[in-house]
Amino acid sequence: MTRFPTDRHGLIHRSAVLAAHFSEEDYRRAIRKKEIVPVGRGVCVAAGERTAREWYKLRVIAAAVTSEVAPTLSHQSAAAIHGLEMLKPALRRVHMITGSPNGGYRTSTQHRHVGTLRPDEIVDVDGFHVTSIERTAVDVACTSTMGFAGALAIFDSALRNGADREVMARMLRGRRRGAQQARRALHHADGLSENPGESWGRAQMIEAGLPIPRLQHEFRDDDGTLIARTDYDWDGRLVGEFDGRVKYEKHLRPGESTADAVIREKAREDALRHRRIQVVRWTWADLEAGRVVDMIREWLTHLAISAA
Repeated sequence: MTRFPTDRHGLIHRSAVLAAHFSEEDYRRAIRKKEIVPVGRGVCVAAGERTAREWYKLRVIAAAVTSEVAPTLSHQSAAAIHGLEMLKPALRRVHMITGSPNGGYRTSTQHRHVGTLRPDEIVDVDGFHVTSIERTAVDVACTSTMGFAGALAIFDSALRNGADREVMARMLRGRRRGAQQARRALHHADGLSENPGESWGRAQMIEAGLPIPRLQHEFRDDDGTLIARTDYDWDGRLVGEFDGRVKYEKHLRPGESTADAVIREKAREDALRHRRIQVVRWTWADLEAGRVVDMIREWLTHLAISAA
């Protein structure tokens, strides 16, 4: 593979390639051979395995560094820079705020939103101007195509990352599209929720009127040894667990495979059941199909657990 110069973000700029005395054909050949992959006009990165979120962040960075005027990244793009997790985000366009009541437009690759920002709503992250975590979460919550669940997921993530709940609440006091949905989601938001899948499950429970579960509770044996830290639990008698490959990979121990983690989870579940704690599990497919509420309701009824 040809060793082209890269900037501090790992981006390969066509202009820098030519300045380093490579030819236009060298650059185009590398693209044809898929040694490098375009992420913006005149900008590529080395080929490699990346998640959709990682590819999107690279496209956001490429758009920012090649913009003639330093933009303020916003919405999903600001969330990508902050590392906030979203539920089924639309990652097609790079989002920016114009900083004025006009001048907005949308293309197939960019969305420039009209609107002004207060100085405290703009922060510097790794040299980029982005909306603050609080403003970013509010903007995403008000525009999420996933409705209440999408709003809850971004607020959960923002709180996990140190966002100020009261600041977000103040931002939602004015009139704006999607604010009512966002206010309701912020009321239920909890930074103990560890990922968008867990947030989505809780959103379905809330909308179905189920008792609100306790999050990330630690169960210990009589000697104080930790048995399990669970995603959800009701009254210490019913535990709910969201299963996902990403979840297992996130909590892998040194030298452990995903299969090892699954086996460890099974042993943990057996230890809970030994203490007469029922465990119900669901997957992303169950969330998609809307099966989770019925699964939980059946056990809540069987165990006679009701809202406090």
